[in-house]
Amino acid sequence: MDESDAAAVARACAGDTDAFRVLVDRYSRKVFRLAYRMTRNEPDAEDVVQETFLRAYRRLKQFESRSSFGTWIFRIAVNAALDLTRKLGRYERVEQQMPEPEGGAHPLFQLPAPEPGPDRLLLSSELKRKVESVLASLSPQVRTAFVLRHYEGMSIEEIGSVLGLKGSATKNSINRAVQKLRKELEPLVVAQSGKAPPAQGD
Repeated sequence: MDESDAAAVARACAGDTDAFRVLVDRYSRKVFRLAYRMTRNEPDAEDVVQETFLRAYRRLKQFESRSSFGTWIFRIAVNAALDLTRKLGRYERVEQQMPEPEGGAHPLFQLPAPEPGPDRLLLSSELKRKVESVLASLSPQVRTAFVLRHYEGMSIEEIGSVLGLKGSATKNSINRAVQKLRKELEPLVVAQSGKAPPAQGD
């Protein structure tokens, strides 16, 4: 049976470096994935991962075992990523294509088609670029809330804890991102389906 996060933290606080390495191995990929989606390039994401675990190690005794270590480390990662993007002045800059979420694209971005013909492949590529552009235009808080919800699958409560927001503010941030994405993606979806949007009053 794998050692619990709380037990590994307790051992690490007692000076066991191997225990902290267990936590790094357990969460480094998740932290990198989040950092990459926030910074949009590998070198910056790697810097965020290193900074995240450095900060975590220094603050390990501040961790309260009754809370989730995953949520705690994500909070540190988000702050590290935001600090880096502020430093580089790159909030609105898209460096490279965001990866697909695990398990395939989020349903919000999927288009129904029996076979991925050339026209759909072209449209799919355009959709990805559009999604990247829209996410880059969002405020860091709104973008991060959306990423944590729809790419990392975190609960509203967990996201609120990471971002320091109440439940209603967390939901509002996610909804703002979803609404903007739907608005910007609708013309592409209509083009794929070949159907005109319903007239007002229908």
